[in-house]
Amino acid sequence: MSKRYFISACLLGHKVRYDGKDCLVQDILNHLLPQQYVTLCPEIAGGLPTPRPAAEIQFGSGQIVLERKISILNILHEDVSEAFIQGAYAALKVAQDFQVTHAILKANSPSCGSGLIYDGSFSGNKISGDGVTAALFKQHGIVVLTEDEFLQSLKHPPI
Repeated sequence: MSKRYFISACLLGHKVRYDGKDCLVQDILNHLLPQQYVTLCPEIAGGLPTPRPAAEIQFGSGQIVLERKISILNILHEDVSEAFIQGAYAALKVAQDFQVTHAILKANSPSCGSGLIYDGSFSGNKISGDGVTAALFKQHGIVVLTEDEFLQSLKHPPI
C-alpha cells in the first residue's frame, strides 16, 4: 500500500495559524501529488478563529488533554481544551476517511507537535510531548512526522 498523508493546513500555505499566518513548506508540495494527501487545521476544525490568542498545553502532553486531566489555556487564561479535542477528532475522521498512513504535522504546536511541545508557560520553553492531534493519530496507528522529519526522510530514505 502506498503512503497517504494528512498534512497540517498551515504547512501547505493556508493562513490558519493562531497569528493569521502560514508556515508554508514548499518542499512538501514539491514531493507529494495532491491525490496523496488531505489537509485540515485541527484548531479551525475545532471552532477556533483566525487569528486567535496563542495557546499551550498546561505542563503536560496531548494524551493527558484527551483524557481531560489537564487543560489547554490561551494567553488570556481561557480554557480552549474542548476546541482542541474536537478538532483532533475531526482531523482523525478526515484521516481515516482518506485511509491516511502518515501525517506531516506542524512541529511544537499544541495540536500538531510531535516529540516536542511548548511547556505551558508561554516563555518559549519546550518539553517532550505530543500535541492533541498528534497523540490521537499515534493512538490510531498513524505515523506522525514533523515537517523537518519529513524533509530529512527525503534526504535519507530508509534502506
